[in-house]
Amino acid sequence: MAAKIKKGDNVVVLTGRDKGKTGEVVKSIPSENRVIVRGVNMVKRHQRPTQTSAGGIETKEAPIHVSNVALADPKTGEATRVGFKMEGDRKVRVAKKSGEVIDG
Repeated sequence: MAAKIKKGDNVVVLTGRDKGKTGEVVKSIPSENRVIVRGVNMVKRHQRPTQTSAGGIETKEAPIHVSNVALADPKTGEATRVGFKMEGDRKVRVAKKSGEVIDG
């Protein structure tokens, strides 16, 4: 099945403490239905010092469930649902709100 949200897409967070924030998908984890979005859902992790790193408190992005993000419309930047249509011999993603082709 084709993925509705892929690495490199701009998305809008729909729920949670970061509701309304937008960011780029850094990594997609399809087996867990999760994505990591740059600058969203930041958590602090304590790192023990090793021979290569000094350790300390590290801030990084945590995964978000795919259902809690929506693709940002290429025209307006608002959240939109994703559809598919055939353009010639290629299957492309389409923003439902504006009808704009997302990848292509």
